[in-house]
Amino acid sequence: MTDKVTKPQAPLPTMTTRGERLNYWFYFLGQSMSYTMLGGFLTTYMMMVGVDLDKIALAMVAVKLWDSVNDTIFGIIFDKVKFKSGNKSMPWIRMTLGLIPLTTLFIYLIPSGLNTGTKLAWFIVAYLLLDAAYTLSDIPIYNLATALTTNLVERNSILSIARIYALAGAFITSMLTTFLVSERVGLSFGLTAIIVVIFVILAMLPIALKGHERIKVQSSEESYTVSRMFKYLRDNKYLFLYYSGYILSGIFMTNAAIDLFVSYYLFGSALFSTFMLVMSALPMVVISLLIQKILNKIDKFKLFYWSNVLFVLFGLAVWLGGYQKVWLYVTLVVLRSIPQGFMFTLNLTFTPDIVEYGRFKTGVDARGVAFAFQSFAAKLTSLAQPLGLFILGLFGWITIKANSFAALKALHITQTPQALQGLWFTATLIPVIGVLLALIPYSFYKLNDHDVQIMARFNANEITLAEAKETLSRSY
Repeated sequence: MTDKVTKPQAPLPTMTTRGERLNYWFYFLGQSMSYTMLGGFLTTYMMMVGVDLDKIALAMVAVKLWDSVNDTIFGIIFDKVKFKSGNKSMPWIRMTLGLIPLTTLFIYLIPSGLNTGTKLAWFIVAYLLLDAAYTLSDIPIYNLATALTTNLVERNSILSIARIYALAGAFITSMLTTFLVSERVGLSFGLTAIIVVIFVILAMLPIALKGHERIKVQSSEESYTVSRMFKYLRDNKYLFLYYSGYILSGIFMTNAAIDLFVSYYLFGSALFSTFMLVMSALPMVVISLLIQKILNKIDKFKLFYWSNVLFVLFGLAVWLGGYQKVWLYVTLVVLRSIPQGFMFTLNLTFTPDIVEYGRFKTGVDARGVAFAFQSFAAKLTSLAQPLGLFILGLFGWITIKANSFAALKALHITQTPQALQGLWFTATLIPVIGVLLALIPYSFYKLNDHDVQIMARFNANEITLAEAKETLSRSY
């Protein structure tokens, strides 16, 4: 069917204050600091507690099996529970102010004197607790964006900048943690986690104290069963298409989990990753300054899709270029970070759009299920950690027992050329394969910013169904 010619819509008024937006964004900074400790350094920590890679990988996979139940259960609870205040998100967000810091700390305090089995048991219990705390934070904080404003341009801006703050949280945590546990400083992961947790609490505190839900969503009185949830997932094809691609690309992002070992063994120092982090962050800083203007001119998903394509091209160049010429490696990684910056900034901003489509298409406001699926997908991508470990194991990686890189240096533990080859392969080519696979479902995603805004206005009872269908660019 030929797309309709649409008339430009008058800009809608801004509904949020600067203070509200800052509080919202700082929560993402704190949440990201915690998640970076989980996704960026937990694998490194576990690889240095004296446990074989295959056992760590199996334990991580076991935890993710619980995720398939955990997020679905909370998604249904989130949609069913009614607080006296009429709020959907804020009560849960306030709970996480204590839960996320405590569980982040607990996972990094495994006593060194425990045997291997007890260490794995501690790790699994701690991981499950942190995983549950993250679920309690992730669904409500993204849903809160829909309770702050119905203006899609404003919402896109809020969520895009929130991702910049998340990136800043990841940057701060990566810089600080890498420096503190490097061979130059030699602080333990446990003490480093305590320092990070203090920043997490300070960042998450403002929204917990001052958060406000402007738009109250009326919950449906209809039966809200598990079978109804699966029907919603079947009916909302864009939820399936988008997160199929998201999961594929995320699971293959094995580079982050082994980044410190890449720096230590291939470039001579764990601190090299700090230098690379700064160099890669420079293009992302520029993106953060321009993202609002860019989104006013370019459809959000088109920008996201072509950023994935460019990531594949630059990623292949990094792999083929090798690590012998440091200047070439640095240049190619910086170029790769440009499309990667757009990917990271935008990748979790599509769920509110999918929620609007789902409500417009089915009449069911199942935002809890949609955001639960987002949280599930986000955490499922942490399978990149065990995948990376499995691959390294195939190349004969030697087990390490050291509480910091200073201790590792003193032990003079070396890896075979075959293991180093596996390290490079896992860090560079595997992520390219994942993004390439993700482009397949992304190619069938047809929602655009213009149509989502029309759907949001209909869902908010600002226009009729006939008016909405008349102004949409295509049939859905």
